[in-house]
Amino acid sequence: MRIEAILWDPDDVPDGNVQHCADHGVTLEEVEEVLENAVDADISRSSGRPVVFGDTGMGRHLMVVYKSIDATTVLPGNGL
Repeated sequence: MRIEAILWDPDDVPDGNVQHCADHGVTLEEVEEVLENAVDADISRSSGRPVVFGDTGMGRHLMVVYKSIDATTVLPGNGL
């Protein structure tokens, strides 16, 4: 999948994807890095949404759940 746009909720949305990342100590840049350079993909067992796996430049291995908005736009997050 070629991603051209990654959508983020406003910082002040309590249940938004920005806050979800902060709650897990993950930066938005790390999420974007994994989405753009995923090494594996699957379907999340808990949400049924697509999920990708990848490593960040800092050496962290992350799983990112997302929703496809269109062919090149995604909305990261599990509780969409």
